This record gives sequence, structure tokens and C-alpha cells, in this order.
Amino acid sequence: MRIAYLDAFSGISGDMTVGALLDAGAPSEALIDALKSLDMGARFEVEKTRRGGVTASKFRVITDGQPQTHRHLKHILGMIEKAPIADRAKHNASNVFRRLGDAEARVHGVPVEKVHFHEVGAVDSIADIVGACVALDLLDIGEVHTSAINVGSGTVHTEHGMLPVPAPATAALLEGKPIYARGPAIELTTPTGAALAATLSAGFG
Repeated sequence: MRIAYLDAFSGISGDMTVGALLDAGAPSEALIDALKSLDMGARFEVEKTRRGGVTASKFRVITDGQPQTHRHLKHILGMIEKAPIADRAKHNASNVFRRLGDAEARVHGVPVEKVHFHEVGAVDSIADIVGACVALDLLDIGEVHTSAINVGSGTVHTEHGMLPVPAPATAALLEGKPIYARGPAIELTTPTGAALAATLSAGFG
């Protein structure tokens, strides 16, 4: 069985996860074709970059100034279900969004059906979650494990105003998981990244 180990020493976000999986060998053309099938009106690019003297892949979602649509969970699950992608990728992506919806509902004190996905419902976040799940399927990953997660510190600006880091949804998603804060006072782990790790990982540490 092939195992993916997410070493989250500098946190985890959706686009970071997709970029890492592309560098691990997931074919970019197949991944981009899968995302295009969601018909979100976005374009996708993979760019080679350098961080700390090490080359890496940067995954970009380009919306050309389109307004960011606020979606409910059922709308996002419907998009995933209709997409012509592998069943395992559909299953994983849907579970990640359900986990994220539950966390947002807890934080805001509303039923999950009433949760408006603001940043999460935007095209780039849907592409990040579906893209990560498609990439894992393309790599034939049988199991995911994750290190202790560096969540960062300080504050972050959101549509709900300024919030502490980790953001409340991130903290809810990582409840009971090994986390720490080291480095600059910025958000290192996003709710999208936390949802991917919490949902897909068989173990932490």
C-alpha cells in the first residue's frame, strides 16, 4: 500500500497540499482536466517556484475577477457528485466538505444546512479540496498520515472580522490532534487545510 505523509511543519492549506501532491508525481494535466469538469468558470495553472532554495509547485486558481459565490453545503456536494471524476475522489472530497460544514456550524451556532461557505465556498477552495482528493487518487494513495501541525499564531482577517489564529473553524477541526505554534505570527493552517488533514488522515504524529 502506498502511503502519503503530510509533513505540516509550516502548516497546511488547500493549495499547499495540491502543490505538494503534484510534486509527488500526480499528473498536472489529469488534475486540471478533472477540475475543469466542475464547470466553475475558472482557470488553473501550475507554476514552478522556489522556497528557501528548494523548488516546488505552486497551484493557482484564476477566476478573472468573477464574484465569489456563497454556497451552501448541498450545492457544493451536488457539484462534486455530478463531476466525472473517480468515485474515491468524490467520496473523499464530499467527506472533507461535510467535516468542514460541521465545524463551521459548531462555531457559528447554526444547523449545517444554514452554513454559508464564504471563503470556503469560493471557487479556489472548492478547487483545492477536490484537487487534493483527485491528486491522492491519481497517485493511488491507500492511506494518509500527518505530522503534528504548525497552526501559526496572531490574528487573521476574515469575512467575520478579525479572528485569532488558529481560526475557530480550524481549532474545531483539529480538536484532539497534535498541534503547535512556531515561527512568524501569521495563519499557517487554514480551515481548508485542517479539514483535509482531519478528514483524510489515518493517524497523526
